[in-house]
Amino acid sequence: MNITLCCTDTKTEPWLEGLRAALPRASVTVWQPGAPQADVAVVWAPPQQFLDEQPALQAMFNIGAGVDALLRLRIPDGCRVVRIDDGGMAVQMAEYVCHAVVRHFRELDAYEADMRDGRWGFRKPRTRSDFTVGVMGLGVLGERVARALAHFDFPVNGWSRTPKALEGVRGFHGPDAFNDFLAASRVLVNLLPLTPETEGIMNRGTLSRLPRGSYVINVARGAHLVEEDLLALVDSGHLAGATLDVFRTEPLPPGHPFWSHPKIVATPHTSARTLREESIAQIVRKIGQLDRGEPVAGTVDRARGY
Repeated sequence: MNITLCCTDTKTEPWLEGLRAALPRASVTVWQPGAPQADVAVVWAPPQQFLDEQPALQAMFNIGAGVDALLRLRIPDGCRVVRIDDGGMAVQMAEYVCHAVVRHFRELDAYEADMRDGRWGFRKPRTRSDFTVGVMGLGVLGERVARALAHFDFPVNGWSRTPKALEGVRGFHGPDAFNDFLAASRVLVNLLPLTPETEGIMNRGTLSRLPRGSYVINVARGAHLVEEDLLALVDSGHLAGATLDVFRTEPLPPGHPFWSHPKIVATPHTSARTLREESIAQIVRKIGQLDRGEPVAGTVDRARGY
C-alpha cells in the first residue's frame, strides 16, 4: 500500500516515523507536486493541486476533527473522507468546556478582578439547578463534554440533528425543537460540525432566545457565530459574556473587539489539539478496516457535511 502525507503547516517527520513503524510493509512518503499515485492519504488542509494529481485515492484520513474546509475542495469521486473520531481531543475539549462553565458559574472572573483591585469581596453562591448547560452537537466530542458536565451535577441539555439518548442529558433534536432547547439553556456550548445549514447558527435571532444573562461558549468553528450579533447582545446585557476559542478570521486580527472586551475570553483555537500517537493508532486501525473491506468508522457523509 502506498500512503502519502499532505499536511499543511504540520511537522511531517514524526507522522512519517509513526506510520512507518506501525505499517512496515507500506510505502509512506510526503507528497510533492508530481508524486506517484497513492492509495491512501493522511491530510490536513491539502491544496487542490494535491487532489487533482491523486485521482485514484481510495481514502483520505483527516488529522483534525473538522472536515468543513476539506469538503470545499474538489475530491475524487471514489475517495472516502474519514475523520479522526477522537485522537485525544475529547478529554481536552471536556476539560476546556468544564473550565469555562465553572469559571462563569463560580464567578471566578469577578474574583480575579477583585484581587487585582485589592478587594476582598464575597458573592452569594449561585444555584446549580438554575444553570442548565445546553450542548449543541452530540458527536464524539459533544457527547464527552455533555457527560463531563453532568458529572459536575449541572443539568445538561443536548441538541442534535437526529435523536440521541445519553444518560443524564435531556435530549432535543431537529429544527422543531431548537427554540425550546435554547430557551431551556442558561449556558450554550457549540460543538456542531460546520455545514451550510449551521453556518451563522449563533446569530441575534437564536442567541436572543437564550434566557437573559446566559453565557456562550464556542469551540467548534468561528463561522458558526455572527460576531457582531454576539457583541451587541453582550453589550445590551442580554448575554453575560462568552468564551471563544474559534473565530471567523484566525489569527484574530489586531484591534478586533474580542481582544479587549471585559466580558469575553478569547483563546487561540487551542481547546482540543490532535495528539499524534493516538491519531496514528486510529488511522492505522482504519486503514486495516479499509484493506479488509470492512466498514470504516468515521467515514464522512459528504451530503451532510460530517
